Amino acid sequence: MLDFVVDVMLMPRKRRREKIVDKWKQKQWYTLLAPPMFAEQVLGTTPVDDPSKLIGRIVETTLFDLSGSFDQIHVKLNFEVYDVVGNIAKTRFIGHDFARDYLRALIRRKSTRLDGIFNVTAKDGYKLRVSVIALTTHRCQNSHQHQIRAVMREVVQRKAKELNFHDLVQQTVLGKIAGEIHNQTKKIFPLRSVEVRKSKLLSMPKPKEEKEVAVPVQPAEEVPEEEEKTEEVPEEEEKTEEVPEEEEKTEEVPEEEEKTEEETIETTTTTT
Repeated sequence: MLDFVVDVMLMPRKRRREKIVDKWKQKQWYTLLAPPMFAEQVLGTTPVDDPSKLIGRIVETTLFDLSGSFDQIHVKLNFEVYDVVGNIAKTRFIGHDFARDYLRALIRRKSTRLDGIFNVTAKDGYKLRVSVIALTTHRCQNSHQHQIRAVMREVVQRKAKELNFHDLVQQTVLGKIAGEIHNQTKKIFPLRSVEVRKSKLLSMPKPKEEKEVAVPVQPAEEVPEEEEKTEEVPEEEEKTEEVPEEEEKTEEVPEEEEKTEEETIETTTTTT
């Protein structure tokens, strides 16, 4: 009997087969669109089972894919998905960068590399960080370096005050700001190349809807009326303070007792 029980316990148990769900069949394809500053071109497509998972995704592409110009293949663009409407995912520009091999090809011996990093605010409230690089034909002195960086700062800050975010990104990526810096700095010292090698979106202005919600709800004049009602409580306390007056009346009883004692003494004296 014991051997039978042991054999039953050692027998492998049958596992229930769980239904295998193919997650790939649950996914749908969504089209990624570039922002209006790049003519809302198609960046690509991506599959996802829940549209909310697309929010916050980073999409990287090159300017060559959008413009078709082979000379701009070294410019990398970064976009972030912020909204999904139907099967279309909208993106916003968050920055750009140069390919490393392109930057290494620019740097040469017996020349000076000048870097300028500036935080600027566009006309419509967008804050960006712009990085400019300038390469000279041969080595320059520190005084020339300070003058070239001052021109970089002046041009970048002036463009940020004059342009909104849409136009500022276009001129930064397409090289118009770099061309203006090159035209002004070549008078100070001969330069081989000037580029805006990197940009990054730091913050965005708050939408107007949030400011409207923050307005306090009216009427606010009803609050003092409630406070007046609460101030009526001390009047009841004044009524309760009248109780000690009754106690004073009760204390007058001993005086009557003293009078009765005096009367009794007088009666006794009269009788005597």
